[in-house]
Amino acid sequence: MGQTIENVFHMLEKGSSAAMVVREGAAMLEEAGFLELHFNQDWGLAENGRYYVKHHDTTMFAFTIGEQVASRCTLRMGAAHTDFPCLRVKPNPDLAAAGYAQVNVEVYGGAILNTWLDRPLGISGRVAVQGEDVMHPKMRYLSVERPLLAIPNLAIHMEPEINKGKELNKQTDLLPILGLIGDGLDEEKRLMRFLAEELQVEMGQILDYELWVYCLEAPRHFGLHGEMVLSPRLDNLTSVQALLEGLVRGRRKEGVNLAAFFDHEEVGSHTKQGAGSMLALHLLEKIYSGLGKTPAQARDSLYDAFLLSLDVAHGVHPNKAGKMDLTNKPVLGKGICIKEASAQTYATDCEAVAIVEQICREAGIPYQKFVNRSDMRGGGTLGAILSQFLPVRAADVGVPVLAMHSAVETMAAADMEALAEFTTAYYQA
Repeated sequence: MGQTIENVFHMLEKGSSAAMVVREGAAMLEEAGFLELHFNQDWGLAENGRYYVKHHDTTMFAFTIGEQVASRCTLRMGAAHTDFPCLRVKPNPDLAAAGYAQVNVEVYGGAILNTWLDRPLGISGRVAVQGEDVMHPKMRYLSVERPLLAIPNLAIHMEPEINKGKELNKQTDLLPILGLIGDGLDEEKRLMRFLAEELQVEMGQILDYELWVYCLEAPRHFGLHGEMVLSPRLDNLTSVQALLEGLVRGRRKEGVNLAAFFDHEEVGSHTKQGAGSMLALHLLEKIYSGLGKTPAQARDSLYDAFLLSLDVAHGVHPNKAGKMDLTNKPVLGKGICIKEASAQTYATDCEAVAIVEQICREAGIPYQKFVNRSDMRGGGTLGAILSQFLPVRAADVGVPVLAMHSAVETMAAADMEALAEFTTAYYQA
């Protein structure tokens, strides 16, 4: 297993929620010598400096400073998202039905619902605990890395028509089982008691939480030569890992290299942690101010900047090839995808595409192009959202996958290696 694949497997296993993705990313950055900053403090930045800053635990930015920023401070940006479709635990979560303890959840993002049935499921996220300062509760983090929940299918004998297709009700059909009533689960607030025990706090001290039910399937290779990868959360932790590796390895003598990891992309990005906020502009102003530049110089830098928006792309499905465009059918294992859309749901124009292609050609990185069928609507990306605030050249790039938004998705290992090589070359260009 190559180092990049080993690294992304680690991220796929440990990145069980957006908060955990940020924690794992921060640990990788600190190991590489990055220093943590805080938004509510002044930044005195140094040439050849390496820094990162977290925002509400689930969004993070990391950047490096070149050794010649005084003369020419060019900007190279990359963006990926830390969230993924899953199930969110609701307040007052405990339910009981027919002798089973269950948990009340809601769907987060555009999940393929039936893929969450009959899977081992864990819980991950952050919990707010009562503290001495009412304006700053204590934030605790939790990742239960053992099967805690499951959502069983109904037997075919009880639903003979199930193979003809069944629409799942998001409220009634997706309630996971936590255990059996009477097996030490007679008391009320079963999940809350479990959380208190895991965090070693009094149950009454728990004020609120952002907890996510995630798929516990481990990433694994498959195929005759192990060339394929089957794993949860390929969308979009492949891009997160590639940006982290590229930023750590790629160095330029002049300018700023920046990687942004936003939360809430799967639900529209219009939040304080999302790419649809003023956060990116505020960050750039603080970086340039920390380098002794004026706000006008920060804005001027955007017109020679570049944004790389990283997110997975649709690969051609061997059983459903007709779902793809007539002449653009990315195949897994044939390289990274450059994503284009005339509606600008992918923020790509020919100049930006040419830049990406030249980087790939000079570094010997395989690439291919993706567009949606003309009669099918595709998803949006961070590139399109950030382009509303940052008037920069931008391109959407990512690894091709199968079963996007399934509880378990498929990619080719070679494409992940190619994406990490590309981000490294990009940050060196």
